[in-house]
Amino acid sequence: MVKILFFARLRQQLGTGEITLADFSGSLAALRETLCEQHPEWATHLQRDDVRAALNQQLVDTSTAVGAGDEVAFFPPVTGG
Repeated sequence: MVKILFFARLRQQLGTGEITLADFSGSLAALRETLCEQHPEWATHLQRDDVRAALNQQLVDTSTAVGAGDEVAFFPPVTGG
């Protein structure tokens, strides 16, 4: 099972803060594609170039492998001061 978290405005735009996929193995890019296939209305928000991802609380790029037991978090860029 892969646990997927959505933070900040993504949580509001997608209407959920967390989902799980029972059976997924592949790259982070493939995970995004899978999520957009299952929820076409999410594509506009998840496929943006400025959306970042973390795997097990480490920032990663889209080629990173995701598998059973992993936690993936998607979030928009954050500013602060």
